[in-house]
Formats: sequence, C-alpha cells, structure tokens
Amino acid sequence: METRVRSVVSSLETGSEDVHLIGIKGIGGGGKSTLARAVFDLTSVWFEGVSFVENVREVSKGSSTGLKELQKQVLIDVLADQNIDVTSVSDGKNKMKRMMPGRKALVVLDDVDDIEQLDALAGELTWFKPGSRIVITTRDQQVLVAHGVSIIHDVNLLSDEEALCLFSRYAFKKDIPNQGYEELSSKVVHYAAGLPLTIKVLGSHICGRSDHVWKDAIERLKTIPEDRTLKRLEISYNGLEDDQKEIFLDVVCMMKYKKKEDAICILDSCGYYAEIGLGVLEQKSLITISNFGELDFYDRIEEMGWNIIRCLHPNEPSRHSRLWIKEEIEDILVKELGTKATRSMYLRSSNLHPVIIMKGIRKMEELRLLDVRCYAKEVDEVSKYLPDALQSLCWSCYPFRSLPEMFQANNLVYLEMHECNIIELWEGGERKVFNKLKFLDLSNSLKLRTFDLSMTPHLEELNLEGCGDFVELQSPVECPNLKVLNLSRSKVSHLNIGMVPHLEELYLEDCSHLKEIHAPVGCLKKLVYFSLSKCLNVAYLKVDKQHESASLIDTVEIKVRCEDVTNYFLGFWFTCIYDEPRSSWSGNLEKLFRFGSCVCENHEYFLATICDLQHLRELTLSQSIPQDLWQLESLEKLSLSEQQFQHLPDSIFMLKNLKSLKLSYCWDLEQLPENICRLECLENLIIRDSGLLLSIPNNICKMKCLKLLEISSCDSIKKLPEELGSLECLKELWIEDTDINRLPRSIYQLKGLRIYGSMWQLESYGFTSILADENHRWYAKYYYVEL
Repeated sequence: METRVRSVVSSLETGSEDVHLIGIKGIGGGGKSTLARAVFDLTSVWFEGVSFVENVREVSKGSSTGLKELQKQVLIDVLADQNIDVTSVSDGKNKMKRMMPGRKALVVLDDVDDIEQLDALAGELTWFKPGSRIVITTRDQQVLVAHGVSIIHDVNLLSDEEALCLFSRYAFKKDIPNQGYEELSSKVVHYAAGLPLTIKVLGSHICGRSDHVWKDAIERLKTIPEDRTLKRLEISYNGLEDDQKEIFLDVVCMMKYKKKEDAICILDSCGYYAEIGLGVLEQKSLITISNFGELDFYDRIEEMGWNIIRCLHPNEPSRHSRLWIKEEIEDILVKELGTKATRSMYLRSSNLHPVIIMKGIRKMEELRLLDVRCYAKEVDEVSKYLPDALQSLCWSCYPFRSLPEMFQANNLVYLEMHECNIIELWEGGERKVFNKLKFLDLSNSLKLRTFDLSMTPHLEELNLEGCGDFVELQSPVECPNLKVLNLSRSKVSHLNIGMVPHLEELYLEDCSHLKEIHAPVGCLKKLVYFSLSKCLNVAYLKVDKQHESASLIDTVEIKVRCEDVTNYFLGFWFTCIYDEPRSSWSGNLEKLFRFGSCVCENHEYFLATICDLQHLRELTLSQSIPQDLWQLESLEKLSLSEQQFQHLPDSIFMLKNLKSLKLSYCWDLEQLPENICRLECLENLIIRDSGLLLSIPNNICKMKCLKLLEISSCDSIKKLPEELGSLECLKELWIEDTDINRLPRSIYQLKGLRIYGSMWQLESYGFTSILADENHRWYAKYYYVEL
C-alpha cells in the first residue's frame, strides 16, 4: 500500500501551481477507496481546504437531490462554513465557481461512474485555486478520459505483504499480527487472494476472537474455490446472531440508500433491536453509513446477501424469504404463486395494476414488511387485501381511498404512504384503532381532509406535510407519545396542541390558512423545534396560563428558522434563539412567532420589528441587517454573513452583552473600527472570507474578555497588532490563509495560547512542536502550536 500511496502522492506534484486531476481506477472491492483515503490523510496538511466525498455513484443516483447535496458537502468542507446551502445543481456550480477559488483545495471524489457527476463537482479547472488537486476513483476509465484526466493509476490486487498489513489493521488494530498469530494470519490472507474487501471483512470478523474461531475460518476458506469470493465473505455473515442475519438480509434487499433513522424505525417495527444490529453490521464491515446518514454497502456484499437468500431454492423465487427483483415479483403476483415463505417484498417501478398486486399477495400470509413504489390512476375498491401479519407497510401512490376493510392492522407499527389516494384510513368512517402504530406518514396525500389522533394512541411521529386539502387535526384524547408533528403546506386554520404534551418538533411551514395556535404552557416545555415560515395569516399564538405547571422551568428555549425562498435576489434568512421568562409569555413569545411568520411577506418590516424582542439572545442574518439593532439589549451572539457594508454599523457597539460576533463572506468590509473595544463582554471574534479587510485595529488589545480571535481567509491582512500579548484571556488564535509573515513578539507571553494554521504557515514562524487538532470537526486539516 505504501508504494501505491507514494506513486499517487508523487503524481500530485504539490509544488506545481496548476490545478491537477488524478484518476484511480480498478475493480469493485479492489482497494480504490482505501488508496484514495490514505493519500488524502497523508497530504491534507498541504492544502487550505479539503473534502473527501464518498460514494458519489450511490448518492447521486439514490435521490433527486443527491448531486446538490454532494456539492454542498464540498463547499462546506473546503470553506469550513456549515451555513452554506445549495438549492439546485446549477446553484451549486455557481457557488463553486464563485467561492472555491479562494482556497487551495484537495478534493477526493470516490466511486464516480458518470460524466455528469464530474461536471457538477469539478466541472472546470477554473473553479479551483491554483495548486488545487482533484482525485477521482472509478471503475470506468472512460469517465476519466471523457473529463480530460490524463494521470490515471491502475489499482491491482494486493501483494501478500500488503494484504497481511491490511488484514492486521482490522484484526489486531496495528500493521503486523500479534505474536503467535503470524502463521494463522498468513493462511487467512492467502485464501483471501489479494482482494482488499475480503481481507477487510475477514479481519473484522476474526478481531478479538479465539483460536478456535480462527482455525474454523481457515478450514472453511480451504473448501471454497479461488473464484468464489462471495462464499469467503459469507464467513463473516455466518458469525452473526440470528436476528442480526435477518436485519442484514432485509437491509441488502430493501434498504440501500435508506436513511439510518428510517431503517431503524422500520426494522424496530418488525421486532428487531435495529440500532444494535446495524451497529454490529457496521463493525463487521458488512455495511457502512454514508456522510448523509444513509445505509450503504459494497456491491459484493450485496451480491452475497442475495445469494444467501437464493441458494435454498435457486429456481423457485416464490419460496424466497425476500423478494426484490421486479421481474420475479411480477411473475409471482400475476400467477398468484405467493407462499407463506415470503416475509419481505420490495416492488418498484412496476406497471402492474394494483388489483393484481392485492390479489397476488393474498397467499403471503406471513408477509411482515411490504414496500411498493408504483403509480396507478384507476382502481377497483372491491379487491383490496393486505396480510394481517404486516408490521411495516410502505406504499407510495397507494391508489385506494382507504385501507382494506378486512385488514386488522393489529401488528402494524410503521405506515408510510406518500402521495396516496386516501380520503380516510377506514372506509365508511369506521373507527378501528391502530394499537401498535408508532410512525405514520401520509405526506402529499391531496384528498385527506381530517385525521383523528384517537385512532393512534401510541403514535410517535405524524407527517401530513403537503396534504393540500387537510383542514383539521382532531385530538379528543391525549396523545402522550407524539413527539413529531408536521402539518406544513396544509389548510389547517386552527391548531390545538394541548393534547400532545410531549411534542418536541412542530412543522407548520407555508400553512397559508393558519390563523390561530392554541398552545398551553405545559405542552411547550419539551419543544425544541418550531417552524412557522411563510404562514402569513397567523393572528396570534395563544398561551393558556391556567395550564401552567409548577415544575416548569423559568425559561423556555425555542429555535425558529424563517427563510424567504420566494425572492431569490433578496436571499434573506433569519435564525434566532429566544429565551423568554414565563411572566411575559403572552407578549414577546407570541410576537416572535407572529413576526417570524410574516418574514416572506415583508422582510423589511420583519427586520424592523425583531428589534422589539427584548429577550433575544442569538441572531443570525444574511444580506440584511436592522437599523435598530442596538435595541436588542439581551443579545449575546450575533452572526452576519454576505453583508454589503464597508464598515460595521455603529449600532453593533451598543450591544453591551454581546459575547460572540461572527462575520462571514462580508466581501466589502475594509476595516474594523478603532472603537471595537467598546464591546467589553466580547469573548469570540470570528472573521472569515473578507478579502478586502486590510488590518486589525490596535484597540482590539483592550478587549480584556476576548478568548478566541479567528481571522481566516482574509488574505489582505499582513500583520497583527504588536500589543496582542496584552489579551490575557486569549486562548485560541486562528490565522489560516492570511498574509501574516510574522507574529508580534508580545504574543509569546500568553502561556497556553493555541495558534492554529496550516503546517507550512506554523513552520514559517519557527515552530517545531506542531500538533494536530482532531476536536474541531470542520478544522481537522489544521494544526496548532501551544505556547
């Protein structure tokens, strides 16, 4: 591996100021990602911004938003700014063109298989600052050639020495085998035949196990022909507990790219301890979790799972425990060949009529997990049938007006029906109770008008987003378990959440008919997210004081986010954290929600009125700033981005309680005022990507409370104030991507001060004891010295 890493690193030509594209190609499971990761880890320190983008193929094709999410990841990673958002692939390209040239970047695009992906993520060399490097891994050399990649490395199978090193890392957590295990390790590596994926899985399986397990694994490997690599992977599967095997088979057949939290809900509904099971599968390298929290796995692992299911009855799909191949499922349904053996079925993109699907599953009496992704307009309401054993039911575009009358739903825990035709859950107004249902998603179901929570006494999450004709949520009895409620883009006009006392998340975005929310104090105490964006007609949020609980804490903290997506050029957005004493809940808290809801109607009025929120503690603004900011006497944290001012507004210096000030992408900012020291309580001052800022004023040295000073990507700044050493409380100084060529002499008297920057920058100041800081998630590429 070291030889391969050196070869790729050499081809980076880090001394060149050109932008280079480097390709790595090879078979699936052959070690392309491992090689790219090793190169990335070794060379990250040489660059000002880095990003390792995993599973480009799966993520980009797994959803309609995949590519723009990958673009967002690159921008956030390289620019170290979590607030960056990407609304479309085109927007992502424009942002990369505009923002990426400011930092010399190392970007790895792992597992690319389409030129469209490269066009979106590295479309032109001019997107990147001179000296940047883009590394691309793929199975298809033509993708590299078509994009103009001239340096291409072939990845061959590992040598015995390389294989032993990789195996030892997974089996012993070091580069060589433990004493006494050298011979056993060599035998395992020999039978793995140089395939990195097989070595990785076997090493994870044997890690920490007894000699007996080792010898058993070797004996099994001996019986497997060299060309049957999938059978070798099965050794790890065979070491799982029975319920973990079931989880694995469901995952590889039905849940690729599924969000981990959604998969846990579905698998839990089937009686598994899903979180523990998925953790075991991840530890054994049978699955991975992507950067977006999605389940993923290598193609060979997927093939192994499929073969395990097929092997018992290779020519009789109707007797398989899982069905996932469309052609086989259609044949079984049309011929009504279903059996009790089938426990899970995933049917997608089929043109079968829903009546045929319903009839075809009649004999699948033990079916517990059903996922159907089909679309149909006209249906026969008479032919409805669903097995009573169902525990998880997902049916997008469900075509019937209600659930089957004979369906008992006594075992149903998870019900997801996006864009369905349902008018009411049970036909004729029947009030059959779902005794086990915890998760219900009927989002974008345009015919649903009402829902009665008394039918779902154990419900934890209800999603009715986009139900355009939905007008009333009925709650005649208390729903003590409901934690998440989403009614966004519905026609609800009056909402009483008094019967859901443990609500944690409430989504009411774009509810244009919403006029009144009745929220007794007791039901707000666990609320952590409340969204009222674009609710233009909300008159008030009513707080019923008679429900006040003696055990309620004195203040409630609620996060609210309002975005204006209707005016692209305005680009206004607002976030805040509000700390409101109980004594004034009927005033300012109500005002916060009311004004927050009208931001898209008149953002200038909104800017003027948020200054009346006397207890506002945290405020984030993009592109706009209120004139009366000084009125926010309780403000402690202020973040301003993309502001078009050359000087900070004077109103900021009247915020006597301000502890944190962050300025990002204020490209027109030329100088900080000399009287910045008036911010006597300021502890954190962060300035990023302000290229016209020329200097830091000397009076900053009078800020006795300052603990953190960050000046990043301000490449016009050439020096720091000479008396910076008088800041006795200063603990961190960040000066990455500036033109500061020396540090003030006084700074060396600040014992314990950490100075952060790139390796070459710190070395240029004469430091030799340079350490890596892994605690700053977005600054893992930086190094520091401690005085």
